Amino acid sequence: MTDELKPQWFQILLALAHRDLHGYGIMTDVLERTGGRMRLWPGMLYGSLKRLADAGLIKETAAPADAPADAMERRFYRITSAGKRALAAETERLAAYVEAARARMATK
Repeated sequence: MTDELKPQWFQILLALAHRDLHGYGIMTDVLERTGGRMRLWPGMLYGSLKRLADAGLIKETAAPADAPADAMERRFYRITSAGKRALAAETERLAAYVEAARARMATK
């Protein structure tokens, strides 16, 4: 995937970068990691999860063995290899913007 990711897609992929999560876990991870600046409401979250899955960037997976018993009814998601590549590419793209901004600010 060479296009830039929507901000919520980037945050969802980042939440899944190191562990499988269910929807509420993703929502909580993003909210905490962004200091409350990004809230993924259920409609946005589940629509994004469907589109990310359709694009092959994530896939639904079985609940991890250490998941609480009530979590077995929840859908868990895992980032795919394509999702990891898209996340890395987006991270590089954003880092280049930050680098350019810092360079510009340093010259003033």
